[in-house]
Amino acid sequence: MSERVRIIAREILARGFGLLEKITIQRRRSTGEPQTLVRDIFETGDGVTILPYDRARGTIILIKQFRAVAFLKEGREAIIEACAGKLEGADPLTRVVAETEEETGIKLSGPPRRLFQTYMSPGSFAERITFFVAPYQPSDRVTNGGGLVDEGEDIEVFETTLEAALAMIDTGEIEDAKTVMLLYYAKLTGLMN
Repeated sequence: MSERVRIIAREILARGFGLLEKITIQRRRSTGEPQTLVRDIFETGDGVTILPYDRARGTIILIKQFRAVAFLKEGREAIIEACAGKLEGADPLTRVVAETEEETGIKLSGPPRRLFQTYMSPGSFAERITFFVAPYQPSDRVTNGGGLVDEGEDIEVFETTLEAALAMIDTGEIEDAKTVMLLYYAKLTGLMN
């Protein structure tokens, strides 16, 4: 902890899918003046996300699933996104391999490559996601995927091209931040070349 910042109060507001806390912080501004901030922070745990790609066939794997926020805001029954999941006590590499198989049905033949780690919305969400890419081929499919029913998952897996996925950002079909980041990473680095 910093000498310039002190947590002076914490109050749990709700506990369910995550932990919602009201936190009161005392800090020194860059001018040296004291400042008190009160923030509601939602902690759901850190996660991982991955973009499986097949250079030979020019394809990537994305998923489609129900997300309550998208339904409540827009009436969308499903959104398109990259495979992802919570760490649940595992290290990011172990978890991303397991999530890929659970959600997409792909047992990766090559090791995923770690790209970077980011806070997704640090103004109020504590979640930090580690991003990966990994090659796959058709013979890596071991199941149809679909996620875990006991976790409420009902995932549709589909292959598309990077160009088609980038076009879905332009049309608003893809609005998920982690997916947009992975797709632009793939474009900027020439991942599919």
